[in-house]
Amino acid sequence: MSETRLYLITPNQFDLDEFSISLKEALDGGDVASVQLRMKDSSDEDIIKAAKVLMPICHSSDVAFIINDSVEIAKKVGADGVHIGQEDLRYKEAREILGSNHIIGVTCHDSKHLAMSAGEQGADYVAFGAFYPTTTKITTRVATPELLNWWQDLFEIPCVAIGGINAENAASIADAGADFLAICSGVWDYPKGPRAAVKKLNQLIK
Repeated sequence: MSETRLYLITPNQFDLDEFSISLKEALDGGDVASVQLRMKDSSDEDIIKAAKVLMPICHSSDVAFIINDSVEIAKKVGADGVHIGQEDLRYKEAREILGSNHIIGVTCHDSKHLAMSAGEQGADYVAFGAFYPTTTKITTRVATPELLNWWQDLFEIPCVAIGGINAENAASIADAGADFLAICSGVWDYPKGPRAAVKKLNQLIK
């Protein structure tokens, strides 16, 4: 199995100037594979505005920049990819819009069937969760570490673990087989700040 890496998710709402500083601090803390811009309750205009500010910060650190849900916005701003849920645009349509050179990840909750289907269609990663209670979104599906073990034993496509992951539980989820740990409040609300959070998380999962 490859080394587990961090996949940061932005808060749902934030002050753009202040969060730009927080993002730079986080990326200075150590290895981060990607950042997902996830602004569920914002207008397309606000998401595009944020993307234009935050994406260059990510790219300056060789970090992939992913847009949540909107394939159209991902294409418009030139993002590295998109993350789609089961209620969003279907994978096939997303691939037709973005082309073969962009990352497309798919939410699969706790479902082996959804994950296998996404993998067969060509998804670049599948996301399982929530593994722990989270304040970021309402969760009705709970995934177990055994699901990560099962996926790693059978498939080459990377898997992302999401939902309530923080410094207290990151190591066990990494050990279970997650290629990426998707983390939101575990970084941005870390008592010692985002730089310290990323440093600590990387120490725990290496």
